[in-house]
Amino acid sequence: QVQLVESGGGLVQAGGSLRLSCAASGVDFSRARMGWYRQAPGKQRDLVATITSDSSTDYADSVKGRFTISRDNAKNMVYLQMNSLKPEDTAVYYCNAEVPTYRFFKQDYWGQGAQVTVSS
Repeated sequence: QVQLVESGGGLVQAGGSLRLSCAASGVDFSRARMGWYRQAPGKQRDLVATITSDSSTDYADSVKGRFTISRDNAKNMVYLQMNSLKPEDTAVYYCNAEVPTYRFFKQDYWGQGAQVTVSS
């Protein structure tokens, strides 16, 4: 079974920092594109950042320069360092793993989510 478990969420004041962690198990981590997504109340789930198996990264425009995604393949971990947090960053953050299966097919897995609340 594949399991993604987020940790590190919480309450922080605007301008502060948090580091989210995602522990992956039951997945071929080295082959997976890992990502963080977030969903605010009443909003759709949006991509925050991704990191490929060769460590290429991509970020949403709203977090560029403030957030950094990284991975540790030896530990099957992915991280999201969030600096200069703003109230609009408040959301449930989800860890995602996209794993190649057959040819161009893929399988997506999701964590349970971690609440991040940024107060003004």
